[in-house]
Amino acid sequence: MPVVEVAAAVIRRDGKYLICRRRPGDSGAGLWEFPGGKVEPGESLPACAVREIREELGCGIVAGAELESVAVRYGDRELRVHFLAATLVDGEPRPIECDELAWAAPEEFGRYAFLGANGAITARLARDTGPGG
Repeated sequence: MPVVEVAAAVIRRDGKYLICRRRPGDSGAGLWEFPGGKVEPGESLPACAVREIREELGCGIVAGAELESVAVRYGDRELRVHFLAATLVDGEPRPIECDELAWAAPEEFGRYAFLGANGAITARLARDTGPGG
């Protein structure tokens, strides 16, 4: 089974993280995720995150270190999702290729139904920024 590499941007601002709700008609419609997309052949993970955020949200980021990587199976394909720390550097995100955006603090993540691949990173962010974190 081929593995599809995905880069997702974990964009933090003022203690909150940018999350996106998938559009109706998309797989996982209505569920929330950190924004990103599939890595193109020959593309680095940070370059992919920068490109995807520009295309999907109309803003610029700098993508840095990998925070988490998870492998998940969706139907007949396996995705390896790489969550990269990212900083917003240009423009304000808008929902070009998603249904809705939200800035959520880690303690608010429980209010959102996330795609399964996002479970480890949401748990880590909640743990790392929780009391004493």
